[in-house]
Amino acid sequence: MELQQVDEERLEALLAVAVDDAAPEEVMPPVAGPPGWTPERQEAFRTWHRVRRPGLAGPLQESTFAITHDRKIVGSARLAVRDGHEVLETGMWLARSQRGRGIGTAALRMLLHEAARTSARAVVADTTIQNTAAVAALRRNGATLITSHDTADVHAELMPGTKPVSR
Repeated sequence: MELQQVDEERLEALLAVAVDDAAPEEVMPPVAGPPGWTPERQEAFRTWHRVRRPGLAGPLQESTFAITHDRKIVGSARLAVRDGHEVLETGMWLARSQRGRGIGTAALRMLLHEAARTSARAVVADTTIQNTAAVAALRRNGATLITSHDTADVHAELMPGTKPVSR
């Protein structure tokens, strides 16, 4: 398994995976218009990744990666600077057919290694309690989870470079 920077070639392959095996709301910010993978939504997906190509040192201070498994793109992950360069935020999505196979846990571990290379002191992630796969991947990677009492929101804090928790 690998994380690879999203270049133009990987971007088109990533979009194809998203269109074939994920809903737009699972993989990108909302875009006005009718539901589904409209041409406008596909172009917004491309633009979202293209403007992040300069990486953590770029103007948006965010980097996106294609997650590959068995040499095929199966999803995307990101790191974004929060609170100076000491804290990075992460997020990811996987094609529906690839979920439940441990790929998210392994990709998160790789993101933590990437964060350690930047000297970040912490990585944070937000999800919901209903996203049991994400919560499990966060736990397996040693996250401290903070659950909201008012909502189903879960905030996770991880330390780059820590050893994963055994299942």
